[in-house]
Amino acid sequence: MKCLEDRIRQEGEILSDKVLKVDSFLNHQVDAELALEIGREFGRIFGDQPVTKVLTVEASGIQFAMATAIALGVPFIYAKKKKVATLSEGVYSAPVHSFTRQETYQISISHKYLGPRDKVVIVDDFLATGAALLGLVDIVKEAGAELLGVGCVIEKSFQEGRGLLEEKGVRVHSLARIASMSPGEIHFVEDNLTIQNNRERLLNA
Repeated sequence: MKCLEDRIRQEGEILSDKVLKVDSFLNHQVDAELALEIGREFGRIFGDQPVTKVLTVEASGIQFAMATAIALGVPFIYAKKKKVATLSEGVYSAPVHSFTRQETYQISISHKYLGPRDKVVIVDDFLATGAALLGLVDIVKEAGAELLGVGCVIEKSFQEGRGLLEEKGVRVHSLARIASMSPGEIHFVEDNLTIQNNRERLLNA
């Protein structure tokens, strides 16, 4: 998704080879039109599937799950990170370790909103280690629902998340796949493929 990659290049703050801040337009202050465009793109990707629910985890995935749900015409659910009084009935839950916050927390979803008849797409803002997404995958499995795929806005392809999800047979689609980054420099997977293809054309010319 070129417009997303352009915004990451223009406004993203690369703090290290693993830490990227996009809080000026994606996950603190949100460019609403970009969020809707992201939802439309996920809607295009998953629109050929019989999706009944879009699932995410609070909080930074909510706007993209909502935009995707609007595009697909279905409800979205967000897993809660903290136990609340209103979730006093049965819940599905899974532990998630946050490497950013260095803490483990339980995510939970009410039995009322997810069940065996549901066909689910999971949407989140980042795919890196995959911890939160793997927790959501476990919840979908526990509910007896069918997981149709995972959509991520930004993927750090140099980390293990995609591999762990694909080992579980999960279909993963990311709109911006970062191959590598360091302060002042970022490379996307598509960029590397283009460079490789150009080199092959020159060699074969």
